[in-house]
Amino acid sequence: MEKLFWTKGIFKNKLTITRNQDQIGNIEWKNMISPDAVANLKGRRFLMRRDFFLSRLEISDANNQAVLASIMINLFNPKSDVVINGKRFELEIKNFWQSRWAWKFNGEEIVTFQSNELLSKDKGTIEVSIANCEEMEILILLGLFVRNQLILFMLLLLIIVLIVII
Repeated sequence: MEKLFWTKGIFKNKLTITRNQDQIGNIEWKNMISPDAVANLKGRRFLMRRDFFLSRLEISDANNQAVLASIMINLFNPKSDVVINGKRFELEIKNFWQSRWAWKFNGEEIVTFQSNELLSKDKGTIEVSIANCEEMEILILLGLFVRNQLILFMLLLLIIVLIVII
């Protein structure tokens, strides 16, 4: 099992992925609320995009801009599916606070994400249980991209609630 670490300040536009304190990847948005990001992981470069309403996320190969995967996130359903290279993967949010989520393949968790902090500074772990899976980079980046979008949605809801109350 491989263990990676990730960190992203809540008001920052860059997420970093490390293994044994060595940076192996990142996701960088144009700005904090940008729908577009550029990602690098283990030498591969990707483009990432979300729809305006935060529900559809897409990852493409940066070299030829071919779409590799697209996922629809339903904030009221803890499960979403994505098909990559003809294989179906299921993303499951594991708890109400959205601090633990995982990718499953054939019912088994293959990538598990854990967030250690809620809103002040995002950081956590990624546990990868399958070593040679050609879709692993895509799953890791999509899993982290989903987390960022859920945080943005929670902040948007908080702002709306505050406006309604005030």
